[in-house]
Amino acid sequence: FIQMLRSAKERDVLQLLRRAPEEMLPFVVEAAVAAQSVASLAALSDFLDFGKEPKSLLEKFLYAAAFSPQPSGELLHLVLDKLDGKRLAPEVWETGIVAVGSLVGKLCQQKLCGLQEVERGVETILGGLRGAKEESEVVIYLLALGNAVLPETIPILLDHAEEGPTTISTAAVSALRRFPARHISGKVKRAMRRIFHEKRKSYEKTCRLAAAEILLDNEPSPMDVINILLAANELETETATFLLLKVQNSLRADHHPARKIMKDIMRDPRINNYNFFSKAGISSSFSGPLTVTQDLLSTFGLDLLFLEGGYLRKSVSDFSLLSHGQQLHAAQVTIEAQGVESMLEENTLEEEPELKAGMSAIFFDVQLRPVVFFQGYTDLMAKVLLSSGEPTSVVKGNLLLMDHHQVIPLQSGLQVIVKLQGGLGLDISADMDVSIWEQELKTGINARGSLTIDFQVELDAPFLQATTRSQTEVETSIHFDTLLRFSGSPVLLCLQLREEQVPYR
Repeated sequence: FIQMLRSAKERDVLQLLRRAPEEMLPFVVEAAVAAQSVASLAALSDFLDFGKEPKSLLEKFLYAAAFSPQPSGELLHLVLDKLDGKRLAPEVWETGIVAVGSLVGKLCQQKLCGLQEVERGVETILGGLRGAKEESEVVIYLLALGNAVLPETIPILLDHAEEGPTTISTAAVSALRRFPARHISGKVKRAMRRIFHEKRKSYEKTCRLAAAEILLDNEPSPMDVINILLAANELETETATFLLLKVQNSLRADHHPARKIMKDIMRDPRINNYNFFSKAGISSSFSGPLTVTQDLLSTFGLDLLFLEGGYLRKSVSDFSLLSHGQQLHAAQVTIEAQGVESMLEENTLEEEPELKAGMSAIFFDVQLRPVVFFQGYTDLMAKVLLSSGEPTSVVKGNLLLMDHHQVIPLQSGLQVIVKLQGGLGLDISADMDVSIWEQELKTGINARGSLTIDFQVELDAPFLQATTRSQTEVETSIHFDTLLRFSGSPVLLCLQLREEQVPYR
């Protein structure tokens, strides 16, 4: 369909968009974005009215742009024009800003940072960040900077990480975690030390743990590792348990940058002893390989951070791919719940946060718009009483992941044309259910995907024509459920990861 659109005229693409049945329209929009021809982008510009179209279709368009493997300046120009100066639904605006961040980052990877559209995109994010009044707006702009991964924005992220209130500080540290090790300079590490060791002010535990992970995951110094381990002795049981398990994980993982340093430090019996590593919390951190080949390592990681009262504060499930020193977050889903303990009148030492639960996700290194399940007690009660039982959709659609075209001249004087395209159909939904009467908390993440790769080699000469073609299709479905029952002590937790059979053609 994409190949057909690339050779179509603008009026034909526009006619397709206008005449497509309602259920097919999202597919046609996604294909037109993936085609990225002058005609298809012009047709999209004419067709999409951000004041009238349903939110779901506009989000489909923006996510298709954000996931584009090799976006053009024209695509970014189209997105910026559609967002500019219009009153948009909050979901569309948020999706648009994170999409701009992703497009800016990918264009800079293609050495196109000097484009006028890129400069306009960067200014849209930075100008919006300077003028943002609401915390939720600031968070979206920081997540967009995390998608863009521009080294020149690191000082801005550091400033928000150290000085901002809890949600902003956590978002800024999360954005900094997206940067490769070469950009985590001494200045960044000093700031992360100040946050973790609370040198200037106190920080929320998830923010402190994220700062510790930046220090541990980016060529750490032995002193940093020792100080983090020693500080674990002063932390609350759950936070200390989580941190020590993180350290033990890095010892087991052959690819971890801190593994050698950790092994050296563990030779010291003052640190490596039962008293130190026998924290009795229920928090956990696990990471292990799913596939190991000569060129590729795919891993599954699961982090569960609990509060002292036994409530799940944060769960992170992560599927990553590592190849030749490069890491790709294929899928990372984070579910957070805060303020649950105050609802159940547990005594808490720290300042009571507002009751809130939500989710954020990263797919193929693109941070998506965060989803809020409920915010405040009234909202929770409304959701409990009016719940449809339907999970919240996080992302659903078809994405072009690979798009490669190359002409290879042979020594014989003939030419070979290589074409490679890869498409992904994705449907991710999440659900969170809090039962006050049963004193249960259920979360569920459902991820369904199908990948199609089309590979074609053509040899075209006056006396000979030959074509080799291969098509590969994979379908997979993963369900991850947690059930937490806090009616008694100890708290009961059930985890289930189900993977359906994978057909491979």
